[in-house]
Amino acid sequence: MLLLAMSVALFAESPTSKGTIKDVAVSADGKWVDAGVDAGVRARLKITATGSIQYDGAPQAAGPDGLARGWKDLLRILPLNSAGRGALIGRFGKEDFSQPFAIGADREIPSGAGGRLYLSVNQSSADTGVGNFSVRIEVLDAGQSAAQTTPFDQLPLTQTFSGINAGTLTRIPRRVSDSQGNAGDMVNFLVLGSEQNLRKAFEAAGWVEVDRTNRDAFVHGLIATLSKESYVEVPMSVLYLFGRPQDYGLAHAVPFAVVAERHHLRIWKAPFDVDGQTLWVGAATHDVGFDKDNRNGGITHKIDPDVDQERKFVGESLDATGLLARMAFLMPADALRDARTATGGSFHSDGRILAILLAP
Repeated sequence: MLLLAMSVALFAESPTSKGTIKDVAVSADGKWVDAGVDAGVRARLKITATGSIQYDGAPQAAGPDGLARGWKDLLRILPLNSAGRGALIGRFGKEDFSQPFAIGADREIPSGAGGRLYLSVNQSSADTGVGNFSVRIEVLDAGQSAAQTTPFDQLPLTQTFSGINAGTLTRIPRRVSDSQGNAGDMVNFLVLGSEQNLRKAFEAAGWVEVDRTNRDAFVHGLIATLSKESYVEVPMSVLYLFGRPQDYGLAHAVPFAVVAERHHLRIWKAPFDVDGQTLWVGAATHDVGFDKDNRNGGITHKIDPDVDQERKFVGESLDATGLLARMAFLMPADALRDARTATGGSFHSDGRILAILLAP
């Protein structure tokens, strides 16, 4: 029997009061430090830092603004691709999904969706350094308390969702296909909202749009190399739904692990609207290595066969942005539970489709 329910709004901890000042030490061990500040929605924090970190073999110590990027930084996996090695960085909320941002020696930070503030140093896991930063955080504006949706594993299973119903699901293929028509990945999430808000939400969640062609990849990779930044927009294969290629291919990857392992998804705009809103249809999988392509004997990516875990990653990463109005599960009448990709790899699912409504 299907459970029909709405997500229950649970309010987070009250934002830290305006005028509060916190002093925090951030060491060179690379761990995230709890700053003890809960930022509300659209809060403003002023953060200043002093001190230095000396890395083995580095000609000079790194201050809070970090060292100037060099060619060797292309071989380092840093938490924040655009900041220098050793720079002071921060994030709001859970480490798995929140995006780090540069702080440096002196910066005023808007919190956006808010959350608990954490601080760290922009360095790779292999870096060894000595020293620390003394950081002062001043709350200029506490922001507003934010409503949080039900935890992902407790989302309801519903028969209708903002106009999406059983009839809508019959108009959406269960699987995407390759250019030869071979059935591939399953459709496992839907998004309702404008294209602008769709792009905004995925960008805020740390998803990047991959390059569409090898030529684009060459140019983009060259520019990234010349600017001494890691290249993570490696193209993905073209798949088809509603008789056409994906509108967006997005990846969530660690630099240099991207070739073998990355979270990735494809999104198609449905050829119909739902209650006046644009419907986006998505298929998400997690590359975990390489496998044999049964179509031609070549090499292809191997996906995590438990595709429901990638569905969860998509939902939780978007929810962490604070840009969602609601999430719930739908169960199509012809739910897909066990199948093989177009390349021959097996996968399994509980058959549910995650439905996401973007905030206006």
